[in-house]
Amino acid sequence: MRHYLDHAATTPLRPEVRDAWLAASDTVGNASSTHGAGQDARRVLEEARERVAAVLESDPIEVVFTSGGTESINLALQGLWSARADETDAIVLPDAEHHATMDTVAALAARGANVRSVPVSTQARIDPLLFAERLPGAALATALIANNEVGTINDAATLSAAAASAGVPLHLDAVSALGHVPVSFRRLRGDAGAGVGLVALSVAGHKIAAPVGIGALVVARTARLEALLRGGAQQRGLRAGTQDVPGAVAFATALELAERERVSESVRLRALRDRLADGIRSRVPTAVLLGDPVDRLPGNVHVLFPGAVGESLLFLLDVAGVAASTGSACQAGVAEPSHVVIAMGRDEADARSVLRFTLGRTSTDADVDAVLAAIGDAYLRASGSGPASRS
Repeated sequence: MRHYLDHAATTPLRPEVRDAWLAASDTVGNASSTHGAGQDARRVLEEARERVAAVLESDPIEVVFTSGGTESINLALQGLWSARADETDAIVLPDAEHHATMDTVAALAARGANVRSVPVSTQARIDPLLFAERLPGAALATALIANNEVGTINDAATLSAAAASAGVPLHLDAVSALGHVPVSFRRLRGDAGAGVGLVALSVAGHKIAAPVGIGALVVARTARLEALLRGGAQQRGLRAGTQDVPGAVAFATALELAERERVSESVRLRALRDRLADGIRSRVPTAVLLGDPVDRLPGNVHVLFPGAVGESLLFLLDVAGVAASTGSACQAGVAEPSHVVIAMGRDEADARSVLRFTLGRTSTDADVDAVLAAIGDAYLRASGSGPASRS
């Protein structure tokens, strides 16, 4: 039996979402066409946009459908950079962001951006005061609502208010937070002036049991943003191309269901998470839970196993039927040490000795039991403290 504990990477498609996706696929027509079939598709599409906006508490016109979180982040950062005032060149970037953000900012730095890095705490939290210090005169800023590796939840409201006060446009990455913590574009934006403060918020469907290939960027009406894709005036001219009507419907359905269950599911996942974390530490006394021990995503257990290589642990658990993650980037097939763990003040050895277990809607006590049954022996083998066997 397989035990899946990598929901932060992607989570299984919900049956209700699959049904809505397939039903919407029966609607024939390009939503940009003016004939009856096209307008039928347009009606389905705009209803989905309204449903997404209702959950995210934005105006429907502010919801720009994309192919997922990576495209949303790229559209936000590259779009804000391209539309910046000529005299500004700085990007405020915390040290523990997702690679979709880090790599995009690195590409912009090659085009002349001046990166103002923001250190994070030993729990990977963005300090609002340090963040605010970097803001004056910046072209844009970005931040995670919740860290995708260690699960620490940031004070997004304070970060947004600081950006508004400094007159800087802000992008928030809500991909990992969506479905687990309240995400309100309107509330986070507050009374920010035109084009400053929170102006863009990225989300992805496959993290909340929608299909891979659908996401959104919520873009404030007053945001100054240039498109990445050109070739049509769809979605306020911010994202050209034929729009994915079934994907939008599936995303709206998944989002509504996730929000409806968010509070009760968080309680359930916290109980599983705490039992998993406590069980790991009882079987591996040297193991260290990274990230904030309390103010973290409800299904996240990110653990440092001193002296063990994370890739070896991952393999041994996979053989035992447990799917987890090292939480590190894999560039060109080569595993790298976690930049998040290094940003937290740990060394490279520690950054190669971590595993991330993430729970979701389909997680059960049996999944936790499977990890606890295997982790002790896996650690002994991966750390060289126990007998090894030939494959």
